[in-house]
Amino acid sequence: MGAQDTARVTAVLGPTNTGKTHLAIERMCAHSSGMIGFPLRLLAREVYDRVVAIKGKERVALVTGEERIVPRDARWFLCTAESMPLHRDFAFVALDEAQLGADRERGHVFTDRLLHARGREETMILGSDALRGVVRALVPKVEIVERPRFSTLSYVGAKKLSRLPRRSAIVAFSAEEVYATAEMLRRLRGGAAVVMGSLSPRTRNAQVAMFQAGEVDYLVATDAIGMGLNLDVGHVAFAGLSKFDGQRRRRLTVAEMAQIAGRAGRHQRDGTFGALTEEGPDAFDAEEVAAIEGHRFPPLETLFWRDGAPDLSTLDALVASLTRRPDHERLRPAPEALDLKVLKRLAEDAQVRARAKGQVDRLWSACGVPDFEKLGVDPHARFVSRVFGYLAEGHVPHQWFADEVARLDKVDGDVETIAGRIAAIRKWAYIAQRPDWLADPAHWAARTLAVEERLSEALHASLTQRFVDKRTSALMKTIGAGAGELPVEIDAGGEVTIEGHPIGRLDGFRFSVAAEARATDKRRLLAAAEKRLAGERRRRGQALVAAADETLALGEDGALAWDGLAVARLARGPSLARPTVVLDAALDCLDPALRESVAARLRRWVADAIARALPSLAALSEATRAAAAGPALRSVAGALEAGAGVAARTPLVAALADLTPEARRWLRQRRITIGALDLFDARLLKPGAQAWRRALLAAANGVAPPAPPAGATTLPRGAPGAVPLMGFRPLGAQAIRVDLVERIARAAHDAREGRQAFVPDPALAVSMGLEPGTIARLMAELGFRPAGEGYAWRGRARPRPAPAAPTGAFAALAGLVRP
Repeated sequence: MGAQDTARVTAVLGPTNTGKTHLAIERMCAHSSGMIGFPLRLLAREVYDRVVAIKGKERVALVTGEERIVPRDARWFLCTAESMPLHRDFAFVALDEAQLGADRERGHVFTDRLLHARGREETMILGSDALRGVVRALVPKVEIVERPRFSTLSYVGAKKLSRLPRRSAIVAFSAEEVYATAEMLRRLRGGAAVVMGSLSPRTRNAQVAMFQAGEVDYLVATDAIGMGLNLDVGHVAFAGLSKFDGQRRRRLTVAEMAQIAGRAGRHQRDGTFGALTEEGPDAFDAEEVAAIEGHRFPPLETLFWRDGAPDLSTLDALVASLTRRPDHERLRPAPEALDLKVLKRLAEDAQVRARAKGQVDRLWSACGVPDFEKLGVDPHARFVSRVFGYLAEGHVPHQWFADEVARLDKVDGDVETIAGRIAAIRKWAYIAQRPDWLADPAHWAARTLAVEERLSEALHASLTQRFVDKRTSALMKTIGAGAGELPVEIDAGGEVTIEGHPIGRLDGFRFSVAAEARATDKRRLLAAAEKRLAGERRRRGQALVAAADETLALGEDGALAWDGLAVARLARGPSLARPTVVLDAALDCLDPALRESVAARLRRWVADAIARALPSLAALSEATRAAAAGPALRSVAGALEAGAGVAARTPLVAALADLTPEARRWLRQRRITIGALDLFDARLLKPGAQAWRRALLAAANGVAPPAPPAGATTLPRGAPGAVPLMGFRPLGAQAIRVDLVERIARAAHDAREGRQAFVPDPALAVSMGLEPGTIARLMAELGFRPAGEGYAWRGRARPRPAPAAPTGAFAALAGLVRP
């Protein structure tokens, strides 16, 4: 039995803020050598800096996937769990946040370290009390030490973002949510620092330093802050209680909630937690609150496991050992992680299999390259295949590596662009840290680190510029508690004044600052006016919900107005007759429940207005979805709805031929005319209806068709509105309203006798302002041929399907060809 078999193994278990990590650092520094494995690169870097201050830079090492600082005389190592050098001999070894053995993606790594990472003299396993049973079963001689929390953690209910106390951390579960919350805090409170696990240590430290120094009073973070990052936070607010775990979106476990909430309070100072919403799926329930406050969580029954020392003799042996089931009841097979998915994909490639003979270890090492950019299995597998192809022949080519690093060495762009480059450079930094993958790994490790640092500085600057208004932040601090008591007045015209000083206007829901207010006064006065403006906006929102129909109107380009004020617009919906109502951004100031009430009120008004102005359109929309209508009627109804009540007859010939008598009767009852050239509802061509037709077509297609002059019956062919969508059929040099085309068609058929020649009533053409050329073209379209002074019926030619739309270089010329 070796020395490590009899060495002391201690499990230090308890909630957050119990000093577990601090204890491990003290114990490590008391030994001649030591190593601690952490769940995050950020945390490893933070503790590295602390230990360097104690032991000196020449004796402390930092080992992560993307960064490796190992001085010649290094004796104390701070590492990520995946990067712990288990082959080295240390007097002390510790594993932090060991409960991550239950994590679906990385759990097998933490379980392996829990089972096998041992110090020569002492080993510490740090984690939640939920580990107690499973640790005792897996490490029979373990000594369990329980650590109580230094301070009290209390639930204080839900608070809106604008009501959060200073020194608050708001936790969201995606980069998009983090950015949106930080942007809102910039407007409300002068700004916020941003912390995410994907940030580089340099960016994260700069953001945290800004928060710790009091330059901003709020911090927006992902659940990365739950992994032991030390922050001066008094309150933790959850923006939501669910996250995507790589497979599905699920509610956080109580233990996960507690891990994050526990960041509130430090040492002896009590902390609080809460949510941003009082009710719904993003609110805490009573049982969860009681469990978090009492630090009582369901015990972990099992941990995920995968063979940490797989058989590397052959590719098939490697896959078999990585998919082998554990032989302990407290262990369960780990879900297929990305490295194993990539290995299986590559194992299907005959060329890779041939190269892997005798080099299985290098292939498995290449599969371990993390997908920092979240590209997905297939693109990442192709990248790994390329890397392994080079490794099988020796090294990753200098030129390829240099070109890719140079491509990323740019600091321009927005936050998302720079963050994307940092994710990409981490991949190349990881490759540079492999000692035998490059001909000159030390040079490229320094180069990639330098690029990451430059990008990190640029990202910190971009985050600060985007999410921090330093002037507002400073002024908010000087306002003090009495600012809310200053007299704020809003007169009938919307002018906002404080103590008689005009600070701006409130037009509807949009507040604009007075141009004459001094910059140093604006923020101070605006902060004082905030409560009053919020109350007035809420009152106006409630008035809009209760607004009478006559106060609402359709404006230009699909805008919806209330008492002349644009409050929303129409956007593409499930169908043309059912548009979506999108509230104006100025209404974002309302709380979600009131915003939804406003949207519901406007949706009702829009539906009623469409039913009044376009009575047949709603029925046509329903017919397109009704199975009982039959395919022929659904086709006809769909074409009519797409054209807002107008459709050319030729493309519908087959569907019209298949209409049953009942379907034709249904169309007639909806006042749909099946004309000689077009199908239409004449009511929809009146000026009031035309405005709604244009609005719906603009919402559906993104562009509003031109409006014809009110009451026009004919237009020059190229005039605005002379298009089929607006109910005009181009004929020769003119365009005629489709209902008048049908009127002429019926008069012509009434006047003819068989195929004998006849002269159309000239008075009808003159009353409409038709030119001779237009009349000739129309008569030809209707199936008549010239005969002497008049026309004779020759019969309608069988319609041919419309030709396919032209493509290629001459497609743009198609619209210039006259029919």
